[in-house]
Amino acid sequence: MDPHDPLNMTSGMQELIFVYNANAGLLNVLRDAVHRVVSPSTYPCRLCALTYSLEGMRKNWRRFVERLEIPARFLHKDELMAEFGIDDVLLPAVFLRIGDSIRELITADEINACRTLEDLKRSVEEALW
Repeated sequence: MDPHDPLNMTSGMQELIFVYNANAGLLNVLRDAVHRVVSPSTYPCRLCALTYSLEGMRKNWRRFVERLEIPARFLHKDELMAEFGIDDVLLPAVFLRIGDSIRELITADEINACRTLEDLKRSVEEALW
């Protein structure tokens, strides 16, 4: 392994995959948005709570993700299962995909420990470098 490339990101296609602890679909999205506002302390997806407002993805989070040196995309838990067959990991989480392999990069516990969006950004940066 190259000590200057600890995640081996120079070989093969790579991407970050942020996975929400929520299912896809318009009704689910609407229900989740209301839940985040009405009862934020019981909302089960800290990634959603930190990165979204009622208007959509927070602009400073979107800019942060766009500036990462690795492409990123966002999935819901049902999409993670459908695409990768992964259903035995606590969510939310962040995965790193390199070629055909995928591994958890930031755990649910680590995301849930983030109190602010800045904490989450710092976790992503530390996990990558």
